[in-house]
Formats: sequence, C-alpha cells, structure tokens
Amino acid sequence: MLKKNMGEGSMNRIFIIMALIGVPLTVIGSLMHWPSVVMFIICSISIVALSSFMGRATESLAIVSGPRIGGLLNATFGNAVELIISIFALQAGLIGVVLASLTGSVLGNLLLVGGLSFFLGGLKFKRQKFSVHDASHNSGLLIFAVVVAFVIPEIFAMTMNDTKTIQLSVGISIILILLYLAGLFFKLVTHRGVYAHADPETESSHEEPEWSKRKALIILLVATLIVAYVSENLVHTFEEVGEQFGWSELFIGVIIVAIVGNAAEHASAIIMAMKNKMDIAVEIAIGSTLQIAMFVAPVLVLISLFMPVQMPLVFTISELVAMITAVFLAINVMNDGESNWFEGLTLLAAYLIMGIGFYLL
Repeated sequence: MLKKNMGEGSMNRIFIIMALIGVPLTVIGSLMHWPSVVMFIICSISIVALSSFMGRATESLAIVSGPRIGGLLNATFGNAVELIISIFALQAGLIGVVLASLTGSVLGNLLLVGGLSFFLGGLKFKRQKFSVHDASHNSGLLIFAVVVAFVIPEIFAMTMNDTKTIQLSVGISIILILLYLAGLFFKLVTHRGVYAHADPETESSHEEPEWSKRKALIILLVATLIVAYVSENLVHTFEEVGEQFGWSELFIGVIIVAIVGNAAEHASAIIMAMKNKMDIAVEIAIGSTLQIAMFVAPVLVLISLFMPVQMPLVFTISELVAMITAVFLAINVMNDGESNWFEGLTLLAAYLIMGIGFYLL
C-alpha cells in the first residue's frame, strides 16, 4: 500500500512539474512565435499534465458521488478538452481533423482505454467483474449512436447536395442530444439504483477522496480554462506539423488529437481498473464513447452553423468501418460482465491494427 502511494505520489509530482514548465512555455512560445513542432510538443505535454489534475479531481468526486455519476463527470470533463480543441479546429476550418478526432475518440475509448484497463487490471486481478445490466444497456445505445446515427447520414448524403446534407446532420444531431439527455435522466433519476448490484470487494474498502468536493470542482474549472488556452495554440500547429512529419489530417485527428484530448479519462479509467473498480473504469470507457457520439459530435455540428464552414455528420468509409468494428468487438468482450488481461490485449491489438491503417492512408 505504501509503495503504491509512493508510486502515485511520484507520478503526481512529475505531472505538476510538467504543468508548471509546460504552461508558461506555451505562453512564451505563442508570444515569441516559436516553431510549430516545438509548440506542438509543449502544448501536448501541457494538456496531458493538466488532464492528470482533471483525472484526480474527478476521482475524488467519484468517491463522493458513486460510480455512475463519477464516470459521467470523468467522461464530461475529459471530453471537455476534446470539445475545446475541436471548436478551435472548426474555427480554423479543419473539418477533416474534427471528424477524424471524433472517430479517434470512439476508437480510443473503446479499444485503447478499454483495452489498457482490462489488460493492466487483469494482470493484477485474474478476473474482474462489473455490472452486466449497465454493459447490456450501454451496448444498445452504442449500436444506435455509432451504427444507426453515423451510417444513416453517410448513406443518404450520397444523393444529397451540401445544403440538404447539413439539414440532415442538424436534424440527427438534435435527436441524438435529446436521446442522450433522456438516457441520463433514465440512469440518474427514474431508474437510479433499480439495477444496483452489491460488490463485496468494493463495499468492504471505504476510500477517502484525495480532495474535498469544493477543491476538486475548483481544480476542474481552472484546469479546463487553462486547457482551453493551450488547445488554441495546439490547433495552430496541426498543418505545419502534418507537412513536416508526413502525417495526414486523418492521422492527426484519429490518433494524435484523440489521445491528447482524452488523456484525462485514459488515465482515470486505468487507475480505477488497477484499483479493481471496474464499474467506474467501464463507465468511463463506454460513457465517454456515448457522450462523444451522442453529445459532443452533435453539439459540434450545431456550433459549426455559426462558423465560416459548416460540418456535416458524414465520416469517411474507413472511419465508419473502424468505428463499427470497434463497437461490435467491445460489445462482445464486455457483455458478460467480466474481464481479464487477454481480452484487454485483444482490444489493444485491434487499436494498433487500425492505427497502422490510418497512418498509411
């Protein structure tokens, strides 16, 4: 226990140092117009460091609020970073990067976060259990959000002009947002506790939050505001960095932006899995995917109406196939309510295969 706390403490110190160095360097670099590659590295490191504070704050809130609300808070503040980056990318007219980053978030949450959580948690505990009901409930929503809501615009847009495609995207976006809010009302209000299950392992270990509720909320707010500033500087580096490294818009969005933007929930889900709190780890991975597909993507479509270039909810065929494959693989692995390290490795292998594909496109 002491070793684990010392390990966590040293990691936290590293993140504090990264943030204290990275954020001032971002300010200086933006004022002095440093090269894009240097700014890209500094901004990415700063966002990852700030995300660790957001992860710790949401973990404190999760202990106070319970796994469902904790997972929701974690997903929300984790996705806030991506939403901020995407809004600045929309302003810059980088529609391809935004759509690719949404794809990357779905793949990253289901395969990378889910895979690492199952793998690292499974190395420590041979079998880990989580709510079967939550897993099956989320499975239906995942199929709806990714397969139905993303495939329909793709098929119909083939015979539509740009104006009608945007109108279709706006209509679908409004339906998705309303259904997402109804889903939250179902889980947190009308059916709260209806499907609760007793887990002796988690009940026996009472854990104290690292920070008080007020302190955690203040840290979340401050970290999110700083991330907004750093994200704006990060977005300005994408085109030059892509040219220098030979990265396509698709690869930058699917892999780079998605990993940097979702660093908070990536870290939190893995920490929860290592503590055998699989309900929260799975809620972060699945909940964050649903939030991206049913809330963040539709909100970005609506925000783009006030931008110079509108964003349709139409992905490329490679993005769609990758997301649908990830959804069905994740559902098959998670639907039994149990996980182990080999299932985690399978999800990670799928993510690596897709990563190679997007890199070579």
